[in-house]
Amino acid sequence: MKAVVLRAFGGPENLENATLPDPVAGPGEVLLRVRACALNHLDLWIRAGLPSSKVKPPHILGSDAAGEVAALGPGVEDVPLGARFAVHPGRSCGRCDACRDGRDPDCPAYGIIGAYGGLTGAYCELLAVPVEHLLAMPEAMSFVDAASMPLAFLTAWHMLTSLAVLRPGETVLVLGAGAGVSVAAVQIAKLAGARVIAVSTSKEKLERARGLGADDVICHPPEDLTRAVRRLTKGGMVDVVFEHVGPAVLGEALKCLRPSGRLITCGSTSGPTAEIDMRYVFSRQLRMLGAKMGSLAEMRQVWSLAAQGRLKPVVDCTYPLEQARQAHERLEARGQFGKVVLTT
Repeated sequence: MKAVVLRAFGGPENLENATLPDPVAGPGEVLLRVRACALNHLDLWIRAGLPSSKVKPPHILGSDAAGEVAALGPGVEDVPLGARFAVHPGRSCGRCDACRDGRDPDCPAYGIIGAYGGLTGAYCELLAVPVEHLLAMPEAMSFVDAASMPLAFLTAWHMLTSLAVLRPGETVLVLGAGAGVSVAAVQIAKLAGARVIAVSTSKEKLERARGLGADDVICHPPEDLTRAVRRLTKGGMVDVVFEHVGPAVLGEALKCLRPSGRLITCGSTSGPTAEIDMRYVFSRQLRMLGAKMGSLAEMRQVWSLAAQGRLKPVVDCTYPLEQARQAHERLEARGQFGKVVLTT
């Protein structure tokens, strides 16, 4: 099969096109012919050498895939050849206390294909997938759209619905409005009946965020973030901050919260270390919550809404698989709105 292999940690030049032996579906698995694979910022972190990922080059990146069944592994009988599926990216043991409690990402064996746990990803033509992790695609959904949803929408759902427990009438500040996870967050927050304030450095991205349902927008910079939030909320500030930027905005973001407000974060694209004034956190009883994707049960909830058309993917651009380097450069430049997708 054709694949893109990460030969060494570093820049996109370390992604190489290769021809590899076809994988074989194991017991309880199908072999999926990958037709589309969406990029995530996680791909860039893994490529750079994220220590906690346990990835060792050579490695195949890619956590979001969609395709059609090419072969069945032992014990699989009720999945038709040619059936179209997206893939739930998470992998857990299913037996430990965390898994039994529905906290899949807390499983000691937890992994994400293409990323954590050293699991093979989807920058390739064929991928072995456990049957229980297949997400049936509606007839009208394209492979590109299907691949654009799982990781980003699951993460945003877990952050807003499970962790922040967002309620109707609350106000959410969504930072980095052009990112795939933020595109998902705007839609999920509106579905929950919340007011959404989107933040970006790009006026064009903010207009597109309005098109997804954002009620108000802030161009930061040049606008002062805290002052703009105070103006838009008439001093009330926001109930929830949806955050994945990190130290570049974290201190300001905390000041946008009302007393007992919640900040949820799933990443740190501006660096790993942030300095905050802890006195502000405890004096206002703020809550800071970290998120790492979500559970298979949550994924099924998200996919049901996607199948109904209530949550919709947003695709920035596509590249053929062999142009994975250019796709990484596009994502790294942060000019995208929505997902960058590889096709085979």
